[in-house]
Amino acid sequence: MPIRRDDLRTLLRMPPANGRPPSLAVRDETTREGICHQRIALERSGTAIAGTLLLPASTGQPAPAILYCHAHGNRYDIGAAELVEGRPALQDPPYGPLLAKRGYAVLCIDMPGFGSRQPEGTESALAKAALWRGQTLFGRMLGDLTAALDALAARPDVDPARIATLGISMGATHAYWLAALDGRIAACAHLCAFADIGPLIDSGDHDLHGIYMTVPGLLEKGDMGDVAALVAPRPQLVASGLKDPLTPLAALNPALSRLRQAYESQGASDALTELTSPGTGHEETPEMRAAVLGFLDESLGA
Repeated sequence: MPIRRDDLRTLLRMPPANGRPPSLAVRDETTREGICHQRIALERSGTAIAGTLLLPASTGQPAPAILYCHAHGNRYDIGAAELVEGRPALQDPPYGPLLAKRGYAVLCIDMPGFGSRQPEGTESALAKAALWRGQTLFGRMLGDLTAALDALAARPDVDPARIATLGISMGATHAYWLAALDGRIAACAHLCAFADIGPLIDSGDHDLHGIYMTVPGLLEKGDMGDVAALVAPRPQLVASGLKDPLTPLAALNPALSRLRQAYESQGASDALTELTSPGTGHEETPEMRAAVLGFLDESLGA
């Protein structure tokens, strides 16, 4: 029996939303090259999560939007700053200003333990505390991203029917898991993270991932290919480097195979875009960057 969204929610033990609907409070605002840069606080359940929102020049119509999920890379100091400052694994220019100039509203928030949220604790401490409480750090992260989606979709200057997720590495995993969990995501693009965990465990390569990505019981229900399959028939782009230790062929191929089957079974094969780069490690290539931009424009009609 295929894995279901409810199965994922149960496994993740995502904390329930409490209080008022999430909202974005503007802490600071500047305009650079026609793009509005807002330093925001995502206010949810009595807490404030720092992030950045970039808004394109107004056309008088609600804009398509990207919920950008930042990476890990053992750089806990970067967090949401990746949106405007980039990181070594990504091509230049950074995605935020580039996407905003193409007409997208783009939001990125700090994940627990990253950026402004480093004082909350280390990744290890946060993950262990969550597990002791019968929760998961991954579920907490996805709960925060769901709140960001709520706030983004509620904005009058954003078209709620045209919101996509995008990320590399940890951000890639967040991007397709959130799309699998929430049908409001119209499309998702993820780079350098897609692979089944079972084969990674067999080879020992699962230990290259951070502990944040531990979901107890998942392998009794399915694997990463089954999670991403829940995105079908919505547009999805998967980009992988075949020299990336996180996506070896033994773990990438079975995940891609089941993902293709999910799209084929729904008559939506054209909605799945695959890009593999034979000589590439854990990094974005110029070809990946071009594919992402074309995919988003086609999927969201920017």
